[in-house]
Amino acid sequence: MEVKTKISVLIVDDEPLARERVRDLLRRYDDIDIVGEAADGRKAVTAIRRKKPDLVFLDVQMPEMDGFCVFAELEPENLPVIIFVTAYDKYAVQAFEVNALDYLLKPFDRRRLESALGRARQILALREQGEFNRRISDLPADSSSAI
Repeated sequence: MEVKTKISVLIVDDEPLARERVRDLLRRYDDIDIVGEAADGRKAVTAIRRKKPDLVFLDVQMPEMDGFCVFAELEPENLPVIIFVTAYDKYAVQAFEVNALDYLLKPFDRRRLESALGRARQILALREQGEFNRRISDLPADSSSAI
């Protein structure tokens, strides 16, 4: 099994400066591969389905389609790890109710981002391990016939 060395990331925010801030902070990490950005919810859904990122930094409040609507549009079996990023603390409970990994309150600092990334790395490693275990369990029980 190929071990993943990079975490593919999509940044979703309707504010260009907010996307730039996240992008600049993430560029410091060798294991992060920014695969794209989206400026609205509809483009986010399309990008997530097409690019299948491991991790999405998702703004809550965006015009027309907010972050929770984006989350609801995605297929549960293909959900990336979601870290909500917003200027409003009032959505935190709702974020965790939909199983978001973390909730970054703007403006957040590098230390807070590192904490969220650490948790994301752990979850992604567990997902990868789960896929490995599933593949092992799919192997025939009697491998002596292959000898």
